[in-house]
Amino acid sequence: MVEIREVPESDIDRALELAYLVFHDRPEKELREKHHALLVSCDRIGAYDGAALVGFMAAHDFRLSVPGADLPCPGLTFVCVAPTHRRRGVLTGLMTEMLERTAAAGSPLAALWASEAAIYGRFGYGSATTGATVEIDSTRPLALRIDPDRRPLRLLDPEEALAVIGPFHEAARAGRAGRPTRSEQRWRDEWLAEQDEEDEELSPPRIIVLGGVDEPIAGYVLYRTKPEDDGGGAGRSRVPGLVRVDELEAETPAVAAALWECAASLDLTGKVSAWGRPLDDPLLHFAADRDQVRVTAQFPALWVRLVDVGAALTARSWAAPVEAVLEVHDVRLPANAGRFRLKAGPDGATYEHADSAADLALDVRELGACYLGGTRVGELVAAGLVREHTPGAAAALDAALRTPVLPHTSDEF
Repeated sequence: MVEIREVPESDIDRALELAYLVFHDRPEKELREKHHALLVSCDRIGAYDGAALVGFMAAHDFRLSVPGADLPCPGLTFVCVAPTHRRRGVLTGLMTEMLERTAAAGSPLAALWASEAAIYGRFGYGSATTGATVEIDSTRPLALRIDPDRRPLRLLDPEEALAVIGPFHEAARAGRAGRPTRSEQRWRDEWLAEQDEEDEELSPPRIIVLGGVDEPIAGYVLYRTKPEDDGGGAGRSRVPGLVRVDELEAETPAVAAALWECAASLDLTGKVSAWGRPLDDPLLHFAADRDQVRVTAQFPALWVRLVDVGAALTARSWAAPVEAVLEVHDVRLPANAGRFRLKAGPDGATYEHADSAADLALDVRELGACYLGGTRVGELVAAGLVREHTPGAAAALDAALRTPVLPHTSDEF
């Protein structure tokens, strides 16, 4: 009989060994210590078969930017089930317990990054943001259609960078939905770590900011570099290296242009690769040559689960008036299921039980996908995933959910 219960701090190393087994990983001692320290600060749930830990799940204590608000939102991580206990309801038990805990804590939503996209939809998670990998051919100067901001650029010491870029990043979160908070520990262990977790050939982090010493910065780029060779072994010749942009934040398009231009002009490099950029990145518009700046991959990023649908919908802001009866299906959290009248607009929103016929019928998964404004309800109607009973209801809801910029995050957890 498998029992779902809290994992004490004394069992964290056992949980990590289970995760490494499931994810086929063998991290070095330093990374294991980082993972241990991370899990100390997380909510932890385990599945125990007698004394054996056969399933595990943890949750970061995040807040997430949503349109017009910043909401508590646990971020699920280290989700794993022992190979001996797959398809025995262990994951369902873990997810159910976590959802119930989240609801009891008063968090209206939860989020995760899906290692396997086919798994989490059945637990009510919807793909709410999309990321893109952008590559720049930097063997020649970056061609731009706008003039870059010519204020000075400064290279920061990584040890001192957090005090400068941390507040800028936190202020920027409010301008785009889908972005979780970052603790100082996450900044130092992930973004500013001396060695990259996945590629030891990459340099330590480099941070360039735009703005004079005595003025607030207007943006920053955080990147790592890697030399390349021609694969010829001994006596091999060098070819232009790689600049991997991990993050670029800018107040204006002109600031962004200056930072991209800087990254693309580094000596002895020939390619800039930026993973997890938003689909509406201004670079894709102000680049003069789209053969030089290309989107090479596109992928689902943050998955959102509405734990308390009413609280989540009434907490966010709305771009236009809408009134519709939603028939919501939620097999995991029955309190969310039923017909509800959503009445929302720029002055706020109400969400109450309704007896009248539904204008739209949808699963909580689809509602989560649309919640941040990154997925259009109309697209899901066209895909057969949402039923529109009243013509025009999907378009009206889309207009109300719309945000000035697409939701996005590169905070993989």
